[in-house]
Amino acid sequence: MKGLRVLLDLFREARLAMLENWGRSMLSMIGIAVGIAAVMTVDTVSIGGKAFVMKELETFGLKSVWVYRTYGSNDPHKRTRTGTGINNNDLIAFQADCCPSVRLISPIVTPNGQPPVVQAGNRYSNAQVTGVNTDFLTINNDQLRIGRGFRDVEVRNRRPVAIIGETVLSNLFPGISNPLGRSFRISGREYLVIGVLRSKSRDLLSSIGSAGGDVNNRVLVGYPLVQALNGNDDISYIQAEAVSVETAEAAIEQIKGVLSRRYHGVFDYESSTLASYIDTTDNILDGVTIIGIIAASSALIVGAIGVAGIMSTAVAERTREIGIRAAIGAHRTHIMIQFIAESVFICLIGGLMGLVVGVLIGFVLNIFTGFPLFPGIGGVSIALCVSILVGLIAGYVPARRAAQMKPVDALRDS
Repeated sequence: MKGLRVLLDLFREARLAMLENWGRSMLSMIGIAVGIAAVMTVDTVSIGGKAFVMKELETFGLKSVWVYRTYGSNDPHKRTRTGTGINNNDLIAFQADCCPSVRLISPIVTPNGQPPVVQAGNRYSNAQVTGVNTDFLTINNDQLRIGRGFRDVEVRNRRPVAIIGETVLSNLFPGISNPLGRSFRISGREYLVIGVLRSKSRDLLSSIGSAGGDVNNRVLVGYPLVQALNGNDDISYIQAEAVSVETAEAAIEQIKGVLSRRYHGVFDYESSTLASYIDTTDNILDGVTIIGIIAASSALIVGAIGVAGIMSTAVAERTREIGIRAAIGAHRTHIMIQFIAESVFICLIGGLMGLVVGVLIGFVLNIFTGFPLFPGIGGVSIALCVSILVGLIAGYVPARRAAQMKPVDALRDS
């Protein structure tokens, strides 16, 4: 109990000493605040940027996997077979309980040659026409703003119905928010609109060429209709949904295994998973964050040096006080704790100031950019811990020098 009372007295004295030199202490706090605010801003931007990128990646479906034929070969004498290496019979094989790690599967069929002409009256669209089945919307994390999805009977019987994106809607039916029941043509054949896709954002991915153009500029139809345009039953590639993110690789191996057994290695296949893109994105953003925090920490180091300098000055100015305290029996540890506590107070208050500034910067950036730039609990905790650690380190050497002063020398030099 006595030891606790002594500690409380020491912290009280440290606080009073800090208040006596308020101007100097405030300058030190500002130095620490700038460093903490810089680190907080980098952490906030990192968290917000990662959330923004992940939100765009989620538009592909978190458990999506893709399998497609690759046309390259290491053997120059190997004859290249025509076709995509996947057809309707393969799709039947996939759906025959051969792939336990696959929950849903959709063929993706794209038109061969020149893109088909999409028009409504005298208005045209350069939309991407894609043939899919009834599971595609779920796999691709697509939602409908209005209307409905495809029915099995429509896909199977090649009914000319279509789901369009918002960009297609604005191009073909300007000023109309509900085009359900309206018709348009694809390569001269009339289609009926049964649904409109909810708008997706892939602005960032599109800007770096990773999203394949405007995701809202799409027309979805039953895949047999596109096969009829192409004049064959080839499937361009397979997009499937794994049972879980963890089983995505197993799903790929099972699909490729079916194709390998059916074609006896005639075709080579490539694959990708959204999970692999997420892992790559995490690694890149984490690396950028670390570099940014290291760079921002330079301001914190400057602030720590400032605190150490001010504490050294405080020790020099209070030599007589140190000598008197030592002469009447104050323990060296107590003297050391007093000066370290003063340093910690300065850095902790500076850290809190920097924390507030960092949060405000995040809010301001959120207003101007629309990114979800808000600090995480981890970043706040680290900022406060770093402030205390800086105070301990910056105050240690001056405090140690004060504690090692001999009473006689301190009183003589004061």
